[in-house]
Amino acid sequence: MTTEDVRSTDGATEGAAEQPLAAAAVTYPTAPGYTVNVRSGPGTGYSIVRTLRPGSRVRINCQRSGEKVTGPYGTSKIWDNIAGGEYISDSYVKTGSDGWVAPRCA
Repeated sequence: MTTEDVRSTDGATEGAAEQPLAAAAVTYPTAPGYTVNVRSGPGTGYSIVRTLRPGSRVRINCQRSGEKVTGPYGTSKIWDNIAGGEYISDSYVKTGSDGWVAPRCA
């Protein structure tokens, strides 16, 4: 058996060459049964730019404070930026947290 064949307790192969891993994009599901409005800013007073089908998955680029919204995952002032100029209330996204899960938007 060579060192390349020996696995450490975390499942990594010892002695194997380090290879860069592509950063996996983390996505989160939106609430099943809810069509989610995507808005141009962090509040319901901003225009709707599109909608997401129930159970869609989104990547959160950054988060910012905005209007307090109550949804299926609680009440939150956090809004998730999912694309340039596109925000959804965090209360419609299952992040597993009631706090910040991404950097704050500049």
